Amino acid sequence: MKHFILSTLLCGALTATAQQPVEYVNPFIGTTNLGTTNPGAVCPNGLMSVTPFNVMGSDTNEIDKDARWWSTPYLQTNKFLTGFSHVNLSGVGCPDMGSLLLMPTTGALEVDYKNYGSAYSNEVAYPGYYSNQISKYNIKAELTTSMRTGLSRFTFPKGKSNILLNLGEGLTNESGATVRIVNDTEIEGSKLLGSFCYSAQAVFPIYFVMKVSKAPKEMGYWKKQREMKGVEAAWDVNSGKNKIYKGYTREMSGDDVGVWMTYDTETDETIEVKMGVSFVSIENARLNMNTEQPTFDFESVKAAASKQWNDDLSRILVEGGTDDQKSVFYTGLYHVLIHPSILQDVNGEYPAMESLKTMKTDGNRYTVFSLWDTYRNVHQLLSLVYPERQIEMVRTMIDMYKEHGWLPKWELFGRETLTMEGDPSLIVISDTWHRGLRDFDVETAYEAMRKGATTPGESNLMRPDNNDYLTKGYVALRGEFDNSVSHALEYYIADWNLAQFAKSLGKEEDAKLFHERAMGYKNYYDKEFGVLRPKMPDGTFYGPFDPMQGENFEPSPGFHEGNAWNYTFFVPHDIKGLAKLMGGKKKFVDKLQMVFDKKYYDMANEPDIAYPYLFTEFKGEAWRTQKTVRTLLKDFYHNAPNGLPGNDDTGTMSAWAVFSMMGLYPACPGDMNYTLTSPTFDKITIKLDPKYYPTSELVIDAKNNPAENIYIKSVKADGKKLPNFFISHQDLVKAGTLTFDLKKEH
Repeated sequence: MKHFILSTLLCGALTATAQQPVEYVNPFIGTTNLGTTNPGAVCPNGLMSVTPFNVMGSDTNEIDKDARWWSTPYLQTNKFLTGFSHVNLSGVGCPDMGSLLLMPTTGALEVDYKNYGSAYSNEVAYPGYYSNQISKYNIKAELTTSMRTGLSRFTFPKGKSNILLNLGEGLTNESGATVRIVNDTEIEGSKLLGSFCYSAQAVFPIYFVMKVSKAPKEMGYWKKQREMKGVEAAWDVNSGKNKIYKGYTREMSGDDVGVWMTYDTETDETIEVKMGVSFVSIENARLNMNTEQPTFDFESVKAAASKQWNDDLSRILVEGGTDDQKSVFYTGLYHVLIHPSILQDVNGEYPAMESLKTMKTDGNRYTVFSLWDTYRNVHQLLSLVYPERQIEMVRTMIDMYKEHGWLPKWELFGRETLTMEGDPSLIVISDTWHRGLRDFDVETAYEAMRKGATTPGESNLMRPDNNDYLTKGYVALRGEFDNSVSHALEYYIADWNLAQFAKSLGKEEDAKLFHERAMGYKNYYDKEFGVLRPKMPDGTFYGPFDPMQGENFEPSPGFHEGNAWNYTFFVPHDIKGLAKLMGGKKKFVDKLQMVFDKKYYDMANEPDIAYPYLFTEFKGEAWRTQKTVRTLLKDFYHNAPNGLPGNDDTGTMSAWAVFSMMGLYPACPGDMNYTLTSPTFDKITIKLDPKYYPTSELVIDAKNNPAENIYIKSVKADGKKLPNFFISHQDLVKAGTLTFDLKKEH
């Protein structure tokens, strides 16, 4: 197996040739450049992940999570390890989770992370496995995982050794934990997590059971004692010393608490630690652990995780291209398959959405729905390659509506964070339906979608400014930084999808209503600047106006995380209509090309993610798509820690690369047409599920494909030449073979 080993200068392979898809995955891709991925051990769509945690305070760290907003437990350029966290988020933009920190040490017992933290070296990672050498203690640490249980193996030197479970530190915005020593090899407890992206109400406990393979010589708790600064002063939460508890072993609670275990170890002695978790109860955490890992068998768990990954990644087999390109491709697919994650325990129980109830499922219940991101391409990729999971995700969304009264927006472990804007579940459900995946409660789905589209703003979780939208056809700028245009553009694409869904169900009046609403984007078009521009409540344009304001994520009136150029072409459902507003094809194409030429395009954010594919909408301009996509892949995707253009957004940036390297992209969510571009590889074989699709595989074959041949001469589906550079989902999955004939000049 090819293992990726990371040093300060190089991320490379130990063997020259890889044979299996899993061997191309480089988990270090995206661990710098704000990619916010991590190299820890996780299974496909697994609840558990175990990750090195290196973003807590040290003079050697580039980033300290307490000194700035930081949303990942690991940054490759940081070198101060304070433990291994359990249950982490991958590629998100806000901090949460990253708790239950496990740390091995040697020598005298030290429980303050600033003192026990250590440099490390010899990092190795591949799917389902991570290891490093903890320099200060000469301990080899190894991590692996099953779906709900983590397993760590520590190889100690001779002498006094310790295992620490720190429940006070982590990435979450919440504090507070309770822990109980069950016996000399097992502890149990819970920790409070949540407040993702300032969502004060999105708080939840995680329950855990931890078991060690060897009973310690001694064990106990620690707890930070707060100090009073003056008689009338409040407690200073940042001061105080850790009190060590040796005799008390019943139960401990507090903000900064932990458990320590001390051993006398022999040279190269290994101790394994397994951790089961649940979001329902301690009993379920223990059941998960005992069911998935009844014994301590690190090698078997590691092998099972690797096989899981290889089986999933092997649904797409690529031939040709370079090893680095294969690493970019398969690591992208790996990232896509981390979230959403399963939530249910092995007995099917899960915490109901926004409720104290515990419910039960026969299938998979999913969580971590970063839908403002993933509705654009992740769910389309899952529908094509992993349809059995995509249909369960749609069922999960509908069940959340039944439990909570609303479809999810940005759901996290059974709580709604209300992060970002728009009505994204609606789009995912409609898109999935039109791809032929229809085994869900359609009537309830439509009820939920219509509720989000029609409820007044003051009572609407999906569309809080719906009153303006329903009465004016646009969302008015009512505060300097209210993101009004961004909100409305999300509503337009959602209503276009709702119109398509309504039409497919025979609801013609609704279809007409929502289609008309979807055309409301025209209210924002300003001929003076040639862009979409915020509007005031009286219908006048906002001014003074600068289309460039909002670069580098600074606030911009009307726009969220971007400026007018990042949003003006975000009307994927009516590109021809937008072009007409701009004065026709030539002016549209010239303006869009200018966005790339002047580097207004932001590869690292979602609103303009499909811009490169819009050229193909116009006859004779598809070459611009083909050139631009190849350039972006070359410039922003690398087999290195900085190999993502920015925040991966739970696989969205990775999905862009996966689709683009295969030569097709779903440029308009809900529209069944893929826009075609030149494939990176000579041959791509996608295994299709015959339960959902008419053929068992799709072969994408690129003829005349040296690196410089980036333009398409012609495309054939099942031997028949396509009239343009589009193919519908329905035609694609029955084509059998999609053949590209490539050329050097356009």
